[in-house]
Amino acid sequence: MVFSVFAIIISILYIILLELSKNTLISFGIGLIATATLLYTYHTHRCKPVVLWLCFFAVLVGNYFLTAPPEKLVPAVAHSNPKTTPVLSLPQGNITGLYSKDEKVAVYAGIPYAAPPTGENRFREPQPAESWEGVRACDHFGPMAMQPRTPALLDSLYHILGYHDYRITIGDEYIEPMSEDCLYLNVFSPAKKSKEPLPVVLYIHGGSLTTGQSSYAAYRGETFAKNGVIYVNFAYRLGALGYYAAEDLLDESVTTGHATTGNYGLLDQIAALNWVYDNISYFGGDPSKITIAGESAGASSVNALCVSPLTTGKFRYAIAESSGIVANTPYHTYRSFSLALKEGAALRSKLGVKTSDELRNLPASDLVNVGTDQSAMTLDGYAIVEEPYLTYEKGENHEQALLHGFNAKEADAFTMPRKITSDTYEDEISEVCGDYASEMAALIPATSHPRDQHFIIDAGGNAKGAFNTVFSAAWFSYSHHVWNRYLTIQGRPSYEYYFTKTNSSLSNYHAGELPYAYGNLWRVPGLYSSEDEALSDTMVAYWTNFIKTGSPNGTNLPHWASRTPAQTQVLRLDTTIEMVDDPNEGIYEILDKYQESIHP
Repeated sequence: MVFSVFAIIISILYIILLELSKNTLISFGIGLIATATLLYTYHTHRCKPVVLWLCFFAVLVGNYFLTAPPEKLVPAVAHSNPKTTPVLSLPQGNITGLYSKDEKVAVYAGIPYAAPPTGENRFREPQPAESWEGVRACDHFGPMAMQPRTPALLDSLYHILGYHDYRITIGDEYIEPMSEDCLYLNVFSPAKKSKEPLPVVLYIHGGSLTTGQSSYAAYRGETFAKNGVIYVNFAYRLGALGYYAAEDLLDESVTTGHATTGNYGLLDQIAALNWVYDNISYFGGDPSKITIAGESAGASSVNALCVSPLTTGKFRYAIAESSGIVANTPYHTYRSFSLALKEGAALRSKLGVKTSDELRNLPASDLVNVGTDQSAMTLDGYAIVEEPYLTYEKGENHEQALLHGFNAKEADAFTMPRKITSDTYEDEISEVCGDYASEMAALIPATSHPRDQHFIIDAGGNAKGAFNTVFSAAWFSYSHHVWNRYLTIQGRPSYEYYFTKTNSSLSNYHAGELPYAYGNLWRVPGLYSSEDEALSDTMVAYWTNFIKTGSPNGTNLPHWASRTPAQTQVLRLDTTIEMVDDPNEGIYEILDKYQESIHP
């Protein structure tokens, strides 16, 4: 009896392991057959239990590895047997897409916007996409850019313990492929063509410039398309393949006649913007009404596009969620050129090569898994020609209006490994405010800001709440404070939000606003409440109104006041939507002084 119970328990745990690891369906059958064989043999033959267990576990282990999930492109739509769109003719060639389940949106996924950046095109400006013969079926998202791979089992645990959105479904027994050949974009447009050209948004995904993919469900574009906005997102080069810098690359010439290094991922984004500007009219879009948008590193990239001379006249509005690089010394996703070269040298050293040409001959996986920090743009003299804040001081930034903001607990997920106590608090916060740490500690005492939520793996400490408050303000919201200041001086509309809505998923942590703003709560039934759905409807209206007009305001919406010298409040997005004081104003004053001291 004990033998049988133990075998059944092991089998149940094994089936759970197979599900979480996304093993193919045949693995479940083999596992069940192995269990049945074990029990039958034990009860009908005189075999030693030790031998039976060894054979049983050998079968389970072999089955686990031999039925590992295959790589498979993510379908453009989630429902089965989708209807194909009519053929659409582009200058590159003819394409078809797929209709959404209700057939109100046409989705064209995996359209190449530039040539594969492989071989000698590695570490070079993106080249024009090639044309094709026949009809290209744009029914799957392209592969995600090369990046460190999270094992399927660990990814499932993230969704169970962190996002709380894990669902057992048939058909997801695969992992998304990654490739250096990743420069593809996706277009979500209304199925019924409008009489007038529609406004367009180009969305740049986040992920610290080292991770991320365009297929992520939280920022797909069906809802925007239903609201009269053509939505485009895309993949771009990440990590060392996108942001490696080296002096020998400055000596190379590319087809444009410009030599550059350190910003290949940013140049991919610019290539995607150029493709949209040149081609979106074929989908019913208006190239004179493009808005660029992004979250986290995507928002920093939006900020970079706002100052790049290569994007002049290509867009009119900008949306930036939870990041920017307009501070005198940005806290992340931007670095000095000298530091970029130093980290490029560290990459070559770790890989045992001396030149960038030698790096071109190594597998792409070696470059993204080597462990050096290649997560920041730089001043390359081409895509970015001066420190971004200097462009704003001159008033030469491109955005005519800005919608931007931050969440309540931006840094909490990033600081989990750090234990912060009253004894270490001041030393720890000196990382973001230097010699002003004591002044910051007086403003935000170590034991203030008790935490209302934390993960079990968080290292904690009695000063962790205060520490997270300071780091959230420095890393993620200070850039919006500075951005506001510049646009106010310039007299350009700037609408800032403060997302505080709690929920059962990412809550108001970093990226928690994404499924609300882009209308994707419906993708996880039962996870969000009616209050969440109402807030999402309002946020979608704000975002799409802004894309259409440069103002988020509209009929039956709480008024969102633009920034002025006299109006310094932000719009709190929660069950109640209202203008409130920015809770970090005192922190910003100290950060201003610190920034001035290190970069006068």
